[in-house]
Amino acid sequence: MTARILLASTLLAATPALADVNVYSHRQPELVEPLFNAFTAQTGIAVNVAFVDKGLVERLVAEGSRSPADLVMTVDIARLNQVVEAGVTQAVEDAALLATIPPAFRDPNNQWFGLTTRARIVYASKERVADGEVTTYEDLTDPKWQGRICTRSFTSDYNVALTAAYLAHHGEEATRAWLEGVKANLAKKPEGNDRSQVKSIWAGECDISLGNTYYMGQMMADPEQIEWANSVRITFPTFEGDGTHMNISGVAMTKAAPNKAEALKLLEFLVSPEAQEIYAETNHEFPVREGVKRSDLVASWGEFAPDSLGLVDVAALRPAALKLIEEVNFDG
Repeated sequence: MTARILLASTLLAATPALADVNVYSHRQPELVEPLFNAFTAQTGIAVNVAFVDKGLVERLVAEGSRSPADLVMTVDIARLNQVVEAGVTQAVEDAALLATIPPAFRDPNNQWFGLTTRARIVYASKERVADGEVTTYEDLTDPKWQGRICTRSFTSDYNVALTAAYLAHHGEEATRAWLEGVKANLAKKPEGNDRSQVKSIWAGECDISLGNTYYMGQMMADPEQIEWANSVRITFPTFEGDGTHMNISGVAMTKAAPNKAEALKLLEFLVSPEAQEIYAETNHEFPVREGVKRSDLVASWGEFAPDSLGLVDVAALRPAALKLIEEVNFDG
């Protein structure tokens, strides 16, 4: 039996026929299907997945207590926080989850739980940037990088989270100056996604870019993009006096949750050694469970020290970070 991937509208229309666990997911089907197939093989519980690219929170609010969704899976602390703030989730008091997931990667009120982590790193040209030349996020304002940095829009969730973390570490005045300094060093106007920045490095349009770690794994698996990936190395910048900025993929149980018992079993499975290994091998992410081996590719990127800042603190500063990004007209 395999996980059933359905459009959100189809899932809603077919609610009476559904059973077991229903998931609304921001994550692409190919990233979650291996996990759900393994869960079904182990438990006999089917998983019905609705891939909801946009309007997930609005859909849950509109459905209210009639929602067929048991769980919501998404990426980025901001999106998880948005689901909780909409009042469509419930707390889950489960010993296995609390014992497995470090406090920094779960909601203090148990409304959401991190499943994997990823680092916001710098991709650097192997040809034009010396190994070890990029050391801190603060260093990105150095004039030596003038005309050498590429990035996607800074209003994207990943860059807003990074800016919020910078704000937590350094305060408003320093963060504004940092944004202005990085903007002054851009090689071109922000555009595209993280992988297209690596393509720009490969093409000689810039020398370094910001990106998430797992995109390296995705590029290495793509015949067209492997050449881009081979042109760069991953470097792990840190905040001065702390570590590398982290973000998560995570899950929350909906307030409606018509299949709560089965959904809880899926939650516990997702942090099990088996599921965490699937995440590591398939998605090129860092397991949230301690002691689970990283994939060989991920391990080859090297060790790093994660930032000590809690993701709840990052989420709280997201509105202020976005306001600063817009005030300096970073993407303009």
